[in-house]
Amino acid sequence: MAALDHPNLIAALDAGRSSTHQGFTFVVGEGEEELLSWDRLRAEAMNRAAHLRALGLRTGDRLAIVMPDGRDFVPTFLGATWAGIIPVPLPPPLSLGKLDSYLGSLAAVMNKAEPAYLATTAKIEDVLGSAASRVPSLQGIVTAEDLRAEAPAAASREPVDPHADDIAFLQFTSGSTATPRGVEVTHGSLRANAWAIMRDGLQADSATDSGVSWLPLYHDMGLIGFVLSPVFHKVGVTFIPALSFVRNATIWLDTLHRTRGTISFAPNFAYALAARRARPEQVAKWDLSRVRVLGCGAEPINPGTLRGFAEKFSACGLRPEALVPSYGLAEATLAVSFDALDEPLSTDVIDRDAYERGKRAVSVPRAGLEVNDAVEFVSCGRAFPDHEVGTFDTAGSRLSDRHVGELWVRGPSVARGYYKDPEASQETFGGGWLRTGDLGYLVDGRIHVTGRSKDLIIVNGRNYDPQCIEWLADDAPGVRAGSTAAFSVPGTAGEELVVIVESRTARPEALQETIKQRVNEQLQLVVSEVVIAPPGSLPKTSSGKVQRAKARQQYLDSMGSLLPAE
Repeated sequence: MAALDHPNLIAALDAGRSSTHQGFTFVVGEGEEELLSWDRLRAEAMNRAAHLRALGLRTGDRLAIVMPDGRDFVPTFLGATWAGIIPVPLPPPLSLGKLDSYLGSLAAVMNKAEPAYLATTAKIEDVLGSAASRVPSLQGIVTAEDLRAEAPAAASREPVDPHADDIAFLQFTSGSTATPRGVEVTHGSLRANAWAIMRDGLQADSATDSGVSWLPLYHDMGLIGFVLSPVFHKVGVTFIPALSFVRNATIWLDTLHRTRGTISFAPNFAYALAARRARPEQVAKWDLSRVRVLGCGAEPINPGTLRGFAEKFSACGLRPEALVPSYGLAEATLAVSFDALDEPLSTDVIDRDAYERGKRAVSVPRAGLEVNDAVEFVSCGRAFPDHEVGTFDTAGSRLSDRHVGELWVRGPSVARGYYKDPEASQETFGGGWLRTGDLGYLVDGRIHVTGRSKDLIIVNGRNYDPQCIEWLADDAPGVRAGSTAAFSVPGTAGEELVVIVESRTARPEALQETIKQRVNEQLQLVVSEVVIAPPGSLPKTSSGKVQRAKARQQYLDSMGSLLPAE
């Protein structure tokens, strides 16, 4: 494939010249779509590069981008890279309800990135004004409307020729367990990961494959997985606005059906939400037989969720083999591994006691799940070629198969470090390995992710992954999918377990009792308190992950008072 010769994103974008029949399709209104061909995408990126240069931005300057609409975001991002300007994609405000908190977080991140300009839209320019005023490095704000106009003729439209170690863009981490940090994604790490994803992971064919994505473009899975990697491989993608998915999760599957899409990805919660929301008449209408890969990543994967999704939509022609668990993180650019294509969901059933007490993954018969003596983890496949994953203990010693430890990664996809944070960079990237902060184990090279080290719950000398508790609560009737937090707090006789769920239930006491009973029966674990919270009240990252540490602190600050159900 000639595209393999592209040394960087700019060269890959330039190769789209004269290609007018394929590209990115944006859903821009109620049933309205706009195709931005590879040729037109290149032309718009060049025009926006000229605009940015005319403003005085130079190679190496940072451009903060807060644009809710992918139709403006994508050419602006690519225009910045074309000019050697470093894009910093940031989340837009999702609602006016938590605007002060959002603006404070936005200002804090921008002060870390020190952008010269902020690119946004006229619609939210005024909203962002107070955050922008707190960022001394900002020289001004440019709107999408300005960038759409023809750039000054005197401004250069020539592309830069970056080195592999030059920063392509800054990807700020989600902040689920720590303050967001700016990951330095280089042109070399981006190219390596894009090709590992498209060639080794997806085995994508630009002639037959097409993607569908509702994922936020300021987040690594949406940006790298469905914008930048497809530019390298010239795979067309249809983009659904993320807010459209939030309002109506079934638009995702409806678009896959309508466009005959073959590739899509989403976090675990989206599969649970779409399965819950799909109505019988929709299932009867959809044809998902052309879907080749439905990837799942970005958070621990519930095998029951994927099996339930596959079973529900088998009536639509969806093959169970299409569901592909994956593992990755921003510090590795995006993806580290995909499970094998065209194979059934692979899980590992291990002894619960050995895992919770001894950090060992001892294989047991699947029947153990029925009597709660076992726990099941999804295989996320093997590391991509030229990449390596190992498990290590807290002393930095490498562990053998079936011993639970921290997952470390090395290979060409690993980013350079954190922007202007040498101490954190040394701690995470130093010594030749990327220390992920994720817990897991290996079996013949297959990666099984069990949780985050900072979120681990320790009660009565046993280790519990919060997501295993949260999944049990999520399945209770009336609980909002993906909106549960489990954590421990100091009690009179040791650590006690608290679970917070979002729900509109009119019978909070009954739901509390249901969740306590489920957790006790399945995990032999006593829940000290179940808090029923109104939808939207749990703190989440910009990518939708629940911030357990922040939820725990809010609980402690309120002294455990019960939040009223809506």
